[in-house]
Amino acid sequence: MALKEQITEDMKSAMRAKDSARLGTIRLLQAAMKQKEVDERIELDDLAVIAIVDKLIKQRKDSVAAYLSAQRQDLADIETAEIAVLEVYLPQRLSAKEIQAEVAAIVAEVGAQGPGDMGKVMGAVKTRLAGKADMGLVSAAVKAALQG
Repeated sequence: MALKEQITEDMKSAMRAKDSARLGTIRLLQAAMKQKEVDERIELDDLAVIAIVDKLIKQRKDSVAAYLSAQRQDLADIETAEIAVLEVYLPQRLSAKEIQAEVAAIVAEVGAQGPGDMGKVMGAVKTRLAGKADMGLVSAAVKAALQG
């Protein structure tokens, strides 16, 4: 079953279970997916859906940090719950060691020499690790690989 269909089925089950928090989060995800389809006139595949989920999770994490700095634990808890619902739709993430190994292999393939080649490496990394790893960790691993 495609990820998009899985999300629709989960929305239906959340409706049946009257799980309003989960239903609201899934509806936000569906709205973001529909917006992307309408804006770009495309049919989303699993990678595109994963990219949208990643973006929504990043937004939620930024919101949690802002709410915690403003001492609004109640709002931070809501965002954290939304993150938990969204993370279900992501594939298994790579560990830090696996990310470093992939980055080292890509740096060798591309023939990158130093920090000036970061753009070239990141382009290759994004296509290979899209949705499989946190891009913040990937970026740090690329920087470390190109420094040494």
